[in-house]
Amino acid sequence: MYAYISGIVDELLPDRAILEAGGVGYELFCSALTLKRLKPGQKERLYTHLHLAEGIMALYGFYEPAEKDMFRRLLTVTRVGPKLALSVLSVLSPSDVAIAIVTNNAAAFDRVSGMGRKTAQRVLLELKERVETSEMLSGGANLDAPDIRSEAVAALVSLGYDGLAAGKAVAAVEQAESVETLITQALRKMAK
Repeated sequence: MYAYISGIVDELLPDRAILEAGGVGYELFCSALTLKRLKPGQKERLYTHLHLAEGIMALYGFYEPAEKDMFRRLLTVTRVGPKLALSVLSVLSPSDVAIAIVTNNAAAFDRVSGMGRKTAQRVLLELKERVETSEMLSGGANLDAPDIRSEAVAALVSLGYDGLAAGKAVAAVEQAESVETLITQALRKMAK
């Protein structure tokens, strides 16, 4: 219904922003990453999602279209509502979520408030095909061997590395013949 709202940032709260456009103050729930980019008094454009559920209407605002797109993808996952989807995007960028899904890295979601391991596995399972075929990773790393990559991420996590950092390091490796080579190259990237 609303593609975006462009206006002056009137107020920033811990989980939302008030954007004044055309004499109307719009309350937009936002991720922490979006809120960090906003400054009161500045003109901004936030891409919006109108969510209707059980008689409640809420507007969600995103700094970039990719964040809005990932939010909508997360909402398609069973038992993931707007609050949890926003929590995911408060910790992980859309590309981080995509990399976690493609590399089957449930540990990347460990820092997301309110998301347990089962829900993280559900996100990985239900979004796997939708993210792999998307253009979100075009221009990024070569992620055509997800089984090897997920094994490498799992190995790095078991060694004590953060799931998100392990996923990024593995995704940054362009080519590897084996899991061992991939782990070695990922460790080198993390050491830099």
